[in-house]
Amino acid sequence: MEERKKNLCAMIPESLHKKVREEQEEWGIKLNEYMERILKDHFEKGEREMANGTRTLAFQVSEEFFQRLKKYLKKTGQSQKEFVIGLIEDVLSQEEHVVSGEMQETEGKAELEETE
Repeated sequence: MEERKKNLCAMIPESLHKKVREEQEEWGIKLNEYMERILKDHFEKGEREMANGTRTLAFQVSEEFFQRLKKYLKKTGQSQKEFVIGLIEDVLSQEEHVVSGEMQETEGKAELEETE
């Protein structure tokens, strides 16, 4: 059974509100999900494994690089999460293909040596 939810409302500076909404949109999640994640991270002090089995992947980039990325994401209609996961999946898929090819090549050589 899911834990009962309660409303939490607080006045914050407009500049902070803007940052919260921008990041929440970049993450591609609802505001309540965003706030829950932020608060859990705060109280769990570094425990990154979420209840649904997902992990947080975070890194910092320069402001200039971030603005370039935001411009690209707006142009393509992708979320930051979709973009980064897509890049990672492409690289992992390529690596798995290379490793698979190397394994097949090794197996082929072993079979050839056995027949000789």
